[in-house]
Parts: sequence; C-alpha cells; structure tokens
Amino acid sequence: MNKKLQVFVSSTYTDLIEERQAAVQAILDAGHIPAGMELFKAGNESQLKTIYKWIDESDVYMLILGGRYGSIEEKSGLSYTQLEYEYAVSQNIPVFALVLSESFLIRKINSFKLSDVMEQKESSKYQAFKSSVMSKIIREVDDCKDIIIQVHATLNEFMREYDLTGWVRNCNENDILQLSKDNNSLIKENASLNKQIQKLQEQLKSKSNEHFGNFTFGELVNIFKNKEFDLPEDYFPDIDGSLNAFDFFKNNFNLFATGISNYKANTAKNKYIYFNIAPYYISFNFLERVKLPNSIQRIQTTKLGSSFYAMIEAKNISNE
Repeated sequence: MNKKLQVFVSSTYTDLIEERQAAVQAILDAGHIPAGMELFKAGNESQLKTIYKWIDESDVYMLILGGRYGSIEEKSGLSYTQLEYEYAVSQNIPVFALVLSESFLIRKINSFKLSDVMEQKESSKYQAFKSSVMSKIIREVDDCKDIIIQVHATLNEFMREYDLTGWVRNCNENDILQLSKDNNSLIKENASLNKQIQKLQEQLKSKSNEHFGNFTFGELVNIFKNKEFDLPEDYFPDIDGSLNAFDFFKNNFNLFATGISNYKANTAKNKYIYFNIAPYYISFNFLERVKLPNSIQRIQTTKLGSSFYAMIEAKNISNE
C-alpha cells in the first residue's frame, strides 16, 4: 500500500525561504505531502485554531529553526513557530527539528543583513525556545543539501517506527478532484517560493564580499586584541591598568554611536577617550570627526564601525 504522509512544515518565513523550499521539494520527492501555515499573515486566535487543526490532521511535524524567532501571537506573547512546535509535542505527533548550524548562520549573515538572519528584538525568547528544541533529538544541517538528506532519512525512519495514518489513493472521483486542487495549490506555492529565491540569489550576486577597509574581520580582531590601551585609574577605576582595543571598542560602542565631543563641559573620562583613544579607531575609519557649531567637534561611529560591531554581536549570539 503506497501511503503518503502529510508533513506539517513550520519555520519563520522571510529568512528561510530557500531552506523551506529544499524541505518541501524533498517531501514531494519522497512521495509525501507538505503542509504549512507560514504564508499566512500573523493573525488572531481563530487563525491559531486553524493552524492547530492542520497539525492535528498531519502525520508528522517538522521544524526548521534558523536565527529568527518569528511573528508574535499577541495573547501568549510567544511566536507562532514556538506555539506550533509546543502544540505538536503536546499532541504526541512525531516531531523532528532541523537546526541550522552556526557556520550555516554565519554564511547567511555574510550574504544578507544581520537583522534578516538573526533575531534582534526577542533574543531572550529565541534563545529559550532554541534551548528547548535542542534538548530533544534534532538534526543539525550545514546547507540545503543536508536538509534534503535529513528529510528523506527521517521520513523513512518514521515510516518504519510509527503506525501513521497517512493518505492512501482512492479511485473515488471526488477524492481525485480534491487531490488535484491540493496539487495545484502546492504548485502555485512552489512557483511563488522559486521567484523569491531567484530574487534573493540575484541580490546575493550583486552584493560584494564584505570587507572592513583593508582587512578581514578575523584580521581586525587579531590587530585590535594585540593593541593595549593604558587607562588611568582615575578615569577607569573598574579596569586593571589596560584594555585591548577589541574589548574597548565592544564595551564602549554605545558611547561611540552616540558620539563624544571636545566640548569643554564634557567629562574628564570622555575627554581622555576623545584625545587619546578615538584617533586609533579613526585610523581604521571606524570613527569619524563631525564639525559642529562654535568650533565643537564630535567623534562618532562610521558605517564601517557599525558593521564591524554587528559582526561581533552576531558571533556572540552564535557562541563563536
């Protein structure tokens, strides 16, 4: 008996278009039926009930977890992705999760904007959710080929281990018509996803490899870590004598982003940073001087400096 499983695919949407397409294609190639609600806009409690109904009618629940938390459901304050996952687990539906590896996420960050790949607003909720997912059996994937391999392997495993209801072909004309409608809907969804993937690929081709001036990220980290600033105890009582340029830039980025000036009423500590430390970062084009009225100058972060800090934050998030 040729049984087809209905697989509910859950993921955040805009950041995982290519990965989701790979999973959907693998499910179809394996002879099964993908389902999911990710194309629906974040809605109300009624829509959540509809999502749960789809999960109830599915044989398998699959999560693709990247670096984003997803749209928030207003009543619970949790993302739709987390609610879907927890509901499937609570209903004892066979669940498996594909988790993008840290190297996979870093490659995506290098190809797209940091905010398009990693969670910025709800990082604590994302980390808690990811920890919950990682506490169970997961498949870590390094690229879309890994996703295809893991989907095939896991569905074959589930077919052997679980007595799943699935779908069996029926010669009844109404059933055939309904399957035809479902297939047409899937074809349209795949076409839409393919167009978006093509657009992202075109954007990727036009985006030049990111460099921080004349150095790579790793080279700058080494340069900055080997540069020590002597810091007077009067101005920096919490620091034991010196601090390297990497840690100083990271710890004081908010100050640089706001800007420090040579205004006479400025604090002694800020004046010290202005005259003795900031010029070092200016030489790397991470900071710049901006002229203000009354002969005042402000030193503030450049776009290059902000990009470097964003990469530091990305590596902190991914425990690099």
